[in-house]
Amino acid sequence: MKPAYERVDFGEHCSIRVYHRRLPKIPFEWHHHPEYELTLTMNSRGKRYIGDSVSEYGADDLVLVPPDLPHTWASNRSIDASLPQVAIVIWFDGDWARRMADCCREYEPLRRLLRRSASGLAFASNAAAAMRERLDALLSTDARTRLAATLDVLCLLADADGEPLASPHAFASSQASGRAGMPSGHEPERINRVLALIDARFAEPLRLGELSAAASLSERSLNRWFVQHLGESVGRYVTRVRIGHAARMLADTSLPVSVIALRSGFPNVSHFNRQFKSMKGTTPASWRSQFASGKTAAAATVDLTERSPSLQRRKSRSSATKRA
Repeated sequence: MKPAYERVDFGEHCSIRVYHRRLPKIPFEWHHHPEYELTLTMNSRGKRYIGDSVSEYGADDLVLVPPDLPHTWASNRSIDASLPQVAIVIWFDGDWARRMADCCREYEPLRRLLRRSASGLAFASNAAAAMRERLDALLSTDARTRLAATLDVLCLLADADGEPLASPHAFASSQASGRAGMPSGHEPERINRVLALIDARFAEPLRLGELSAAASLSERSLNRWFVQHLGESVGRYVTRVRIGHAARMLADTSLPVSVIALRSGFPNVSHFNRQFKSMKGTTPASWRSQFASGKTAAAATVDLTERSPSLQRRKSRSSATKRA
């Protein structure tokens, strides 16, 4: 099975992403991404797949997965059937962590941890217990509190007992083009080139041909890849980036809506209003007034219980296909 490529959305002005997942059963979702992932799985038993490592897991399962190594958990039962299964997922960038170690000697353990995690690491129960003690801070609504707690946990794990998981062969296989169902390694690179172009020039007219040229793909192939890996078409993604930028300007500035629409890539205000209401469920004016009254301040941050759309929508399409 070919793993899905998940694009992790860190949110505005955030260095890490925390995802608080609660559900009756953890499904098999074979995927990969360019970020490190630290996952604590609670009240769940089943199988854990990290590269070519397949192991039983249970109780408090704490694992650090390196970038672009396919992985998933799949539960078969809850430890306490009356409670949901829970996964606390923390994504972070390796370059950012290494720079922290370069700038602050107190964070030198981060470099050691990244070296140890090259094959993935499953930590002992005492490390999982230490992370559980910090759940309130890790799930705080304040981004700085989440970051501080994450740094604390990662430094503790640098000296904690951990079992290597995937074999070196798993990394060679994950880069082999089309073999054993693994990704070619070129898909994230090509898509990221297009994403960078969109992020830099979303306020300008963007032609599909220009974006496909950046990825060295045909327009049809680029759109198919966006739907497959990001869960939406190129046009829908560009609109979502533009609306996100407009929402921040509405909350942070007093500029007229017409100016914000133009600076967000919408020369037609009527079209902007329709697209904004479609995505946000309210008009630009109402969105601004809610922020002014302080009613939706939490909306400026990433929802800790919200999944990245790339895998969430892939799952929805898969369920629809099975029902058909």
